[in-house]
Amino acid sequence: MAKDSKKNTSLRLEAKTLKALKIRAIEDDTSVQKLVERLIEDYLKCCN
Repeated sequence: MAKDSKKNTSLRLEAKTLKALKIRAIEDDTSVQKLVERLIEDYLKCCN
């Protein structure tokens, strides 16, 4: 996917949820952005 095809969005998460997400991203050697994108893509695949 081309870099310029991405769009920005924002989320409001509970502080403890965001902290856990950041920790998990570090443990998985990835970023929160990539982790969330992967989760959303997996969700969308299962719903089609």
